[in-house]
Amino acid sequence: MSKNLLLEIGTEEMPANIMSGVVDQLRALAAAKFEENRISLQKIDVYATPRRLAVVVTGAADCQPDEEVKKRGPSIKAAFDEDGNPTRAAQGFARGQHIDPKDLVREGDYTWAYVVNRGRNVEEVLPELFLSLITGLNFTRSMRWADEEAHFIRPVRWLVALAGNQVIPLEFAHVKSGNVSRGHRFLCKEPVVIHSPEEYKEDMRKAYVIVDQDERRELIRDGLLKIAKELHGQVRHNADLLEEINYLVEYPTALYGRIDEEFLKLPVPAVVTPMRDHQRYYPVQNEDGSLMPYFLTVRNGGTKAIRNVQIGNERVLRARLDDAKFFFENDRKKSLEGHREDLTSINYQEGMGTMLDKADRLGKLVDAIGADWNFSEEEKKDAARAAYLSKSDLATGMVTEFTELQGEMGKEYALLDGEKPNVAQAIFEQYMPRFAGDILPQESIGRALSLADKLDNLAATFLRGLIPTGSQDPFALRRQTIGAVNILTDGKIHWDIRRGISAALALLPGEEEKKKEAALQIEDFFRQRIKAILLDAQMDYDIIDAVLSGPVDDIYSIFLRAESMKASAVKAETDLRQAVTRLANITKGKKAEAVQPALFADDAEKDLWAAYETAAAEAKKAYDACDYAAALPALRTLTQPINNYLDKVMVMVDDEAVKTNRISTLLTVLELFNLWGDFSKLV
Repeated sequence: MSKNLLLEIGTEEMPANIMSGVVDQLRALAAAKFEENRISLQKIDVYATPRRLAVVVTGAADCQPDEEVKKRGPSIKAAFDEDGNPTRAAQGFARGQHIDPKDLVREGDYTWAYVVNRGRNVEEVLPELFLSLITGLNFTRSMRWADEEAHFIRPVRWLVALAGNQVIPLEFAHVKSGNVSRGHRFLCKEPVVIHSPEEYKEDMRKAYVIVDQDERRELIRDGLLKIAKELHGQVRHNADLLEEINYLVEYPTALYGRIDEEFLKLPVPAVVTPMRDHQRYYPVQNEDGSLMPYFLTVRNGGTKAIRNVQIGNERVLRARLDDAKFFFENDRKKSLEGHREDLTSINYQEGMGTMLDKADRLGKLVDAIGADWNFSEEEKKDAARAAYLSKSDLATGMVTEFTELQGEMGKEYALLDGEKPNVAQAIFEQYMPRFAGDILPQESIGRALSLADKLDNLAATFLRGLIPTGSQDPFALRRQTIGAVNILTDGKIHWDIRRGISAALALLPGEEEKKKEAALQIEDFFRQRIKAILLDAQMDYDIIDAVLSGPVDDIYSIFLRAESMKASAVKAETDLRQAVTRLANITKGKKAEAVQPALFADDAEKDLWAAYETAAAEAKKAYDACDYAAALPALRTLTQPINNYLDKVMVMVDDEAVKTNRISTLLTVLELFNLWGDFSKLV
């Protein structure tokens, strides 16, 4: 026989932005706890609304299976006397296992007891199991209410715990379980009796609660699309906004409101941001992307008096857009460049000057980057202009009020001032990527400015000693470093990142020794981020170690080298790898000098050097073209000469000149491999 189970945790409204993660966590926790308690089942469903978390288990076994356990007792010597009779130690152990001492088994040097733990009925197990699901959830911030010691994300108001139609008794924070839930806060005033777990969804639906978040999400999506179509417009889709709204409502009803035409004269970001980020409204747009005088929202309730709801939302949005209009008109009393002088009143980081100082540093950094990237004279001028204006919008009223508009308003104001489109776009792109999955800068000067901004942030923060540790990363340096890596790889840009790090540090105040230390720390920080990215891409760990064994210089090249190692199956070249490992072992900790062929005394030396010169010509040609796999045939020719050299030539001779020359020869040959990666790391 099997049973369906239900646990519902009723709470005050929970934060919408964490609910997706809580659902995943609860699903994993429930699966683990049922497995731990040896209760088989068909499936686990987890449901969530703003006021409840629910676990519905289908086809749970009605009891645990019996479990045979083997337990070690005292040693045979201690368990039995000379006559073979059980000692007090054996008797005590047997008594503790509820067996007769004569049933003890002798295996090896010890006695063993084979014990059968009888499985309990699921009703006996569930009180503790259900309670562990409540207490086992981890939240970034939990609450304690009244004089309770119990912690949860929000105060718990009711509990429903059922096995079939039987109530499972448990208690949390003085709230006892039952079969009574609560419906929609406003549409259902009466208690809701849950007759059985399989009727849970329908019982709650009658109480104006759609407990299934997937069903609720589709209802919201369909409702928004339907209204947008009726308005002859399109919804500006935003997955994060949809997910947030999904956990703000229990009974969704989509509706629309009107936007005064005067507000549509504002730049699009100035309208969309207050609408989306502050009010959780969806803009409606024409096919060409221009805004229509409508917005979409979702009500937590039905259609009753929906016109009043529409009017109320229109009033709220009008107030927000009035603010935006005021700030915009006030900002436009002077140009974007005119706002630049106000940056002197905005501090950047302690000891690192103002935002004006930062903008000046970015100008010098993009100039250095542009020189390395072979910018044309026009690109250099445009990059310098973008850097000059890059932070000016931070001093505007619009960005002060709506901080998420940094960069976006800079772009809009730059365009209104008649700045070149690519300059305006670069001002916007400097902050990209702003979050995981965000778009990357696509223009050369946008890439340069974005990279300069991130390098300046890294340099300033590391120089102050504020290195991220554990999960603490208040300056979002990990995200910015990953962004810098992705900019270089997406743009297929070959550039030594160490040059940028050094240039950024040189522009900041501080002692040279501290700057040198910070440079090494930032380089290692990049190494760790690159490693994480490659691991996420399912790259073999030994290949990652191989390509990251040297300095972190040309980041795009590092990725190409890793991909070529995987694609070329270089790990299968066992003989070659063993030869390189022998080279690495004998030269470990040594330094190379210029090789002097005149000091070669053995034929094996001459043969290796001749093979190296031939192979190097071919391999370096492939390396220069970043076609690393094409170097493999040339490298393969060195296998026998290396082994022959190491078998026949004594490297550590008394003659210092000869010894140094032989070490230098081996190091030179090894370096040809290291230009691709450290082959000795491969397994």
